[in-house]
This record gives sequence, structure tokens and C-alpha cells, in this order.
Amino acid sequence: MIAKIRLIAPALAFALLASFSAAGAETGAAARTDHCGPDALGVSRTIAIGGSPHIGLKTYPQTLDLKDHEVVLTFDDGPAATTPRVLDALAAQCAKATFFLIGRNAAGLPSLVRREIAEGHTVGSHSNSHPNLPNLPLEKALADIDAGVAAVDKAAGGKDSKFFRFPGFVDSPALLAALDKKGMPVFGADLWASDWNVMTPQEELDLLMGRLRRSGGGIVLLHDIHKQTADMIPALLAALKAEGFHLVHIVPGDSAPALRQAPAGWTSETEAITQKMGVKGPRRREKAAPPPKAAAPEGQTQKGDAPVQEPKGSPAPTI
Repeated sequence: MIAKIRLIAPALAFALLASFSAAGAETGAAARTDHCGPDALGVSRTIAIGGSPHIGLKTYPQTLDLKDHEVVLTFDDGPAATTPRVLDALAAQCAKATFFLIGRNAAGLPSLVRREIAEGHTVGSHSNSHPNLPNLPLEKALADIDAGVAAVDKAAGGKDSKFFRFPGFVDSPALLAALDKKGMPVFGADLWASDWNVMTPQEELDLLMGRLRRSGGGIVLLHDIHKQTADMIPALLAALKAEGFHLVHIVPGDSAPALRQAPAGWTSETEAITQKMGVKGPRRREKAAPPPKAAAPEGQTQKGDAPVQEPKGSPAPTI
């Protein structure tokens, strides 16, 4: 029965979309309360993150120590005209997410940044102009990062998280060292929706839910700037609830969080992609930890198996 539910949940999610959309359309106080009832997805727990960890198996050899079927929702590149629809969908389900904002977009739409903060979401930065940072002289790259942080901080009324995500997941040793000194946690992702590719909301939902089933959860990368993603979010939240996934909210904290190391044989999936993007200079030095002494029980896979690979022929992500 569980298997059948998992197979049909995405289709059912869109079939039920009208009811969820009606709730999400209420952009007033009623849609933004924390009293959505037992049928809402909600937030199962909150993880406070401090220090300067590098997190996300797509790029780094460690990630948050999430439990099975726990999911962290993150959105890049906003705010944008489509962001309110994403916020409406999240509010209707009492769900919380993290938004990595481009500084110039935050400066252009500060009211949306304030809404994200007011509705309990976490706001981080994603550079000021979304450049290929390692291809810039170090001082110019750091200046763009600092300008983005300042713009987000101003738009957020000083309530940004200091979380950072590199554009395209493209970092460098010098940039990572600089952010470490600033005490800024750096986020990659464990899996993504590939929403830089044009597809229907149903196709995006099927793709992402398939990856979540195989990985058992993780930090998810989406983009609130894409209409197809904004259209898909209500059905995604419904599908997560139907299939027993639990939402985790990440917030700023005072100390580094518990991390889970990558499995033996891990490699940075974004490394090969960024090389094709013409990134200059040395890149990855971080390596996966040695394999654990105890193997997983026979017939089971260890939590943290290698993330789902991007289909061959897909264009490089514009994260």
C-alpha cells in the first residue's frame, strides 16, 4: 500500500491542487498563521547553524545530519515577481524555507525580503550580481560577496542569517577561506529540482519526488524566480506530506551543527560541471572522510548514498 501511495502521490497532489491553491491564495493574516491544522506539512524540527561549515553533498563531502525522510527546502536567485506565489504556498502549509537572495534583487524588492522575514523564513545571500566568482580577481569577488551581504542585510532589516551559497556552487580555496574567517556557513545542496531546464510543473514534481524517494531526503535546491517552480510548489508540499517526508527549517545559531560525512568514493558532482563553465584556478581540495568501520546491514543502503546524478545531456545549472 505504501508503494502505491508513493507512486500516485505526485499525480494526486496536482489533482488536489485546487483546494491547496484556494488556501494559498489567502495572502492575508489567515494564510500566514501557524494554525494550519494537522493536515498541513508544517515544520518537524529546527536546526540552528553557526560556525563556518561547508554543507551539501553535491559539492562538499559532508551535509547536515538529517534523519530519514527529512527535507530542507532552499530557493535561489530571488526575490522576483514569482516569489509571492511561493510564499503563499508555503504559508498555506505552515512550511518554512531558506531563501538565498541576489543582492541587487533584494535591493530592488525589499518588501518581499521583509515578507520572507516576517513569515518566519530564513534569508541568506547569493552574491550581489551572480558572477562566476573564482574567475574574478580575489578582491573583486570578495567585494561582490560583501555587497550582496550588505544589500540583503539592509532589505532584511538586519535579520539576515549570514548563510551563503556560491552562484553555480562555484567556489575556490581563497574564497572559502575568506568566508570561514567571516564565520559564514556555506551551503551547497544534496539534490536539486533541475528547474533551470524548461519543463512542466508536473514533470518537475515527478523528477524531484523521484530523487527524494531515492535519496531519502536532504537539502533541496529550487529557484523561486521560475514560474514552473512557483506553479509546482503547492503540489510538492502536498506530496511531501502524503509520502511521509518531514520539513526541517535551518536558522542561524552559535555553533556548528552535527554533520554526516559523505560515503566512501564520494566526489564533488559540481566540480565537473563548473570546469565546463570555464572556472579558472584550483578547485576542490576537500575529500570524503575514510569509510566507516561498520557496514550497513545486508540488504540495506547506508544513509547518505551518493546523490542522484544529473541526466546526461542536461545543460549546466545556472544556480
